[in-house]
Amino acid sequence: MDKTSGRPSMFVLDTNVLLYDHNCIDNFQEHDVVIPITVLEELDEFKKGNDLINFQAREFIRKLDRLSGDRLFDEGLPLGSGRGKLFVKIASATNVSGVDSSFFSMNKPDHRILALADQLRTANSDRSVILISKDINLRMKAKSLGIQAEDYETGKVENVDELYTGTGIIETVDKDLISRFYQQPFSVPRADVDPGLSPVPNQFFILRNGSSSSLTWYNPETDEFERIIKTRAYGIQPRNAEQTFALHTLLNPAVRLVTLTGKAGTGKTLLALAAALEQRSDYRQIYLARPVVPLGNRDLGFLPGDVQSKLDPYMQPLWDNLGVIRNRFSVDSREFSGIQEMIELEKLFIAPLAYIRGRSLDSIYFIVDEAQNLTPHEIKTIITRAGEGTKMVFTGDIYQIDTPYLDSQSNGLTFLVDRMKDERISAHINLVKGERSELAELASNLL
Repeated sequence: MDKTSGRPSMFVLDTNVLLYDHNCIDNFQEHDVVIPITVLEELDEFKKGNDLINFQAREFIRKLDRLSGDRLFDEGLPLGSGRGKLFVKIASATNVSGVDSSFFSMNKPDHRILALADQLRTANSDRSVILISKDINLRMKAKSLGIQAEDYETGKVENVDELYTGTGIIETVDKDLISRFYQQPFSVPRADVDPGLSPVPNQFFILRNGSSSSLTWYNPETDEFERIIKTRAYGIQPRNAEQTFALHTLLNPAVRLVTLTGKAGTGKTLLALAAALEQRSDYRQIYLARPVVPLGNRDLGFLPGDVQSKLDPYMQPLWDNLGVIRNRFSVDSREFSGIQEMIELEKLFIAPLAYIRGRSLDSIYFIVDEAQNLTPHEIKTIITRAGEGTKMVFTGDIYQIDTPYLDSQSNGLTFLVDRMKDERISAHINLVKGERSELAELASNLL
């Protein structure tokens, strides 16, 4: 509500908002929503294709069609009880008022959107007109022209620095209590550890008293802390406490959703793939997928070759992780040949995330790498397709975003960690220490 006039505000939406969340028009309460005709023109370019962004474009167009029916947009379409109206408008002005068109060409879609926002601001002097865009540069242009502009906040996690890490340390635990974890049944009731502690389901703890310590996890089903025994998976041995925690939850059949975050080299994808291979007989297939986001946002078309050769560079890191595991074994070993056989039979399937659409996700160990490049809605779309017996693992670095309209607060992986942390079938680990090499760790920390 506009504080000065008491009238609902008017929000002008940029294309990237609709591609981020096709249900966005439902989130503006009593305020009116305006879709520039330029945005519909841009959506038309995105509606064809198999990527999740194409799905968003198609879904919004269908939603708009259902909402309009046989009605016109000139009077505004009601968005529901207690909500405002939806308008589709075109800028009648040829430029932004007071701006020389030779310096501000209307050939650019962004400038036509700004022109409409300016026109609405002039025609509705008693209301706030606010441009909503995930494009920082467009927001800066709008503000330079005196037009209010904001990011689309739905799905954003407020304080990423306080994001749940999945781990904790309890100091000065009684040594006799720690020794109980090394005796049958290797578990201690939560009340004996700390009666005032309310751990998150499947949270991991280091219990410590001087040189005595124990790696434990909180089992929500038994309300006990259980000792974690370091184990290897398909030749991969965890090298630190967080990797031990991660491998434990990746191998835990009771946990159906795992999120792993951390900087490059901490072992997120490697551990997930090793755990999947270790449990290969428990699942119909292993899917390892990632969204295709070209570095520098250059289109795939600039690469030579057919579709597969264009996609290969983006899948190579996944094959590299598989190679690390395979090289743990001799060429004539059963484990080495077993991996090749799984690939040939598509028991192990590595592909861009878009290629997974339409596949049956029953009894699948599904690993989504670089999940920080997905929107919250894309994450939801993937998880809601999980069938019976499927385990889903999402890995990524929430500070290494390769798509221009996401950041550490708004990406789908951050959103997923924040929303699912209290669920009994979910677990999260933030991996801290890089284990790729001393040089890689040094570069990650200092450069």
